[in-house]
Amino acid sequence: MENIDWKNLPFGYFKTDYNVRCYWKGGKWGELEISSSEYVSMHMAATCLHYGQEAFEGMKAFMGKDGKIRVFRWEENAKRMRRSAHGIMMAEVSDELFFQAITTVIKMNKKYVPPYGTGAALYIRPLLLGSGPQVGVKPAMEYLFMIFVGPVGPYFKGGFSPVNIQLVRDYDRAAPQGTGHIKVGGNYAASLRPADRAKEEGHASVLFLDAKENKYIDEAGPANFFGIKGNTYVTPASDTILPSITNMSLQVLALDMGMEVEVRQVTIEELADFDEVGACGTAAIISPIKKIEDRETGRVYEYCKDGKAGSVSTRLYNKLRAIQYAEEEDPYGWNLVVE
Repeated sequence: MENIDWKNLPFGYFKTDYNVRCYWKGGKWGELEISSSEYVSMHMAATCLHYGQEAFEGMKAFMGKDGKIRVFRWEENAKRMRRSAHGIMMAEVSDELFFQAITTVIKMNKKYVPPYGTGAALYIRPLLLGSGPQVGVKPAMEYLFMIFVGPVGPYFKGGFSPVNIQLVRDYDRAAPQGTGHIKVGGNYAASLRPADRAKEEGHASVLFLDAKENKYIDEAGPANFFGIKGNTYVTPASDTILPSITNMSLQVLALDMGMEVEVRQVTIEELADFDEVGACGTAAIISPIKKIEDRETGRVYEYCKDGKAGSVSTRLYNKLRAIQYAEEEDPYGWNLVVE
């Protein structure tokens, strides 16, 4: 294997040795297959290519302080993928198949799990595709479930360093009563253009408003939003937000730290009242936000004025990472040890 600079890995695709695949045909899933190919052979009329029958997940495995590999909250990812599959009428993957697939693909690519202390992790990408052909707008009769993995560094280049975010009003990530609450590719396709523009204009990412009234904070393209106000952790409630497993976990940690947690609508005006704000998700864990610039009005909301992440965000980030890397006990049973 090539020498990998574990401490300077980008967040991106990295070729590893194996992936796993399973096909749904005739109303049932077949046997799990191991493949060394990076490619998928697919019918040109597959529904994933024409009608967006596609869902995915993002997970991580960590090399712990004790030398054991751990996967974080895999059952929640399996559950969320089933919600996505149900939402766009795809075959659902059972816990049993999901578990077999993730443990197999991790064991087969064990040498790519970054060493403890490097700050890197093994990213796990489950993918569900409508592979059967249809020309009329209808669900496929065949599906492909696969998982590939690769070592990754932090999602944003600076890691746990404050970033600038652009609030946009002229694009919506997802429609009311649409697919914003499930993890399907169309939501991300809709965020590409405003995210690219934001980066050109000096921001790490975008913050979307609700598509119905355009006055409530919704979410960042790749992550959930949260704010800290005094001793309260606040995160938006919305039918168009993807429920983040990291956000769920941070709420539990906040409660156990003696904080209040509020999941509710958050108006734009409230941005001025927060002591700290951040984006959270599997890829970044927490990305503290230094400032939010409203592209339309020009108003700027500033945080982290000393250039450092806020104290509450830092405590939450460190606590979650300590559990993932087995530096502290896991009282919640969130980690699966892959023997």
